[in-house]
Amino acid sequence: MEFAKALDAHLAAIHARDLEGYLATVHQDASLILPNGTLLRGKEAIAEFHAAWFADTDWSMRAEPVRVEAAGEAAFALLSVVYDDLDPKGEPYRKTYYLTLYFTRADERWLLVHDQNTYR
Repeated sequence: MEFAKALDAHLAAIHARDLEGYLATVHQDASLILPNGTLLRGKEAIAEFHAAWFADTDWSMRAEPVRVEAAGEAAFALLSVVYDDLDPKGEPYRKTYYLTLYFTRADERWLLVHDQNTYR
């Protein structure tokens, strides 16, 4: 599979809140850094976080590619993200950040190995 198609599948799973589809794109030893600096290690921790996030139905996320590169068995995407949600009081808020996704190819599949979120 081409990296562009794998990236599209990864992002589509997020937008659809499809936990099973999302986890199919994540490496067993992946890491994720949230915008507040929290580090999640391993697919299980990432799955737990995403299960809770996907259960929340009032958020939306738009991601525009800034840079996408693939070379050999490695690829990354830098995305500009606009994230809209409601706070616990029901008040809307917006966050903008960069999302960097690093993938490796294993057995003809691209799997996420690192997800870095950085506020702008």
